[in-house]
Amino acid sequence: MIYPPLDHPVWLVPAFLIGACIGSFLNVVIYRLPLGLSVNDPKRSFCPKCKYEIPMRQNIPLFSWLSLRGKCSSCKAPIASRYFIVELVTAILFALVGWAVIQHTGGKEFCIEQLALLPLWFMTASFVAIAFIDAEHLIIPLELTISGTVAGFIAAALMPILPDLVAWASPDPNWLGGLYQALIGWVIGFFGLWAVVLLGKLAFGRKELKFEEPVSWHLEEPKTEEETIIFHMGDEKIEWWDIFFRKSDKLIIEADSAKLNGDEVGGGNLVLRENGIELPDGKKVDLEDVKSLEGTSASAVIPREAMGMGDVHLMGVIGAFFGWSGVFFTLLASSLYAIAGAVLGRIGFGMRLPFGPFLVLGALTWLLGGWKLAEWYFDALR
Repeated sequence: MIYPPLDHPVWLVPAFLIGACIGSFLNVVIYRLPLGLSVNDPKRSFCPKCKYEIPMRQNIPLFSWLSLRGKCSSCKAPIASRYFIVELVTAILFALVGWAVIQHTGGKEFCIEQLALLPLWFMTASFVAIAFIDAEHLIIPLELTISGTVAGFIAAALMPILPDLVAWASPDPNWLGGLYQALIGWVIGFFGLWAVVLLGKLAFGRKELKFEEPVSWHLEEPKTEEETIIFHMGDEKIEWWDIFFRKSDKLIIEADSAKLNGDEVGGGNLVLRENGIELPDGKKVDLEDVKSLEGTSASAVIPREAMGMGDVHLMGVIGAFFGWSGVFFTLLASSLYAIAGAVLGRIGFGMRLPFGPFLVLGALTWLLGGWKLAEWYFDALR
């Protein structure tokens, strides 16, 4: 049987279909991973509302969501459009990344470098999951960035030109040179952004809430397992996972009065940590033993981050795949995307902004042709 050459557009079809199937699994990862749930148990997807396990015939990527009109077949609860979007975006990206690899390897015929497509598809899937998780929860799971870094070094060994796509790459790179460039990229990506985070902590390490007169404050218990505790003070409303990033983080309330589980505990400094509370008298209470906590206060200090460590690990992944030149391009492109998002979407200014999706967008832009802009720029300088 004669097959069309690898650079024939017909190969975009299986790549698209594989991506759609992977996207269906990513919906499970995006929902369960931030909640600490296993992605393998239960094995079948289920309706978050009625817990109905979805049969195989109703779990066909793209088609099932459309045929069910975005509703659970059991309880008729709406199924978020995010499920369809994740499958479609992953399918399109798998096709584009597959096409990019073929173009980079010049490939009408199969060569060993094209095996780099597998870790690059893994990177793409991880990036989609990271973007949606960070957008919703403002966290980037370490499991995805560690495995992504390993995949980056594998890709660099298989396709040595990948960590340095622009013209100054070695004219005849080998697998060892590819690993070397990937290591440099990871170091610059990880430690470079880490330095930015440390400087950000010095400049923006806390947020002070101050009122002329004492206002009421309280903790609101989550209504479902998908939600988290919410801290209310005056007009401020802050989710628990937006407050605590490190074990050392603490929310300090200068309370005029306070009640724990309905009992008065007096005024003074209350120190709230992710898993517990320290009362003004020094007594410590585990968070699981807190049924209610409320009071009045005119001042509180809330920890905050200019950027999280998840972004640092993600930048390391990008460096491992695309080298130091990809790191600098991604930082520039992602900053421009974030500014555009803030202007057009009216998000970001004065609000918490998930930066992970913009880093992902910048890195994919580099792979899918952004490197040519860098090549053109440096050629123009010469």
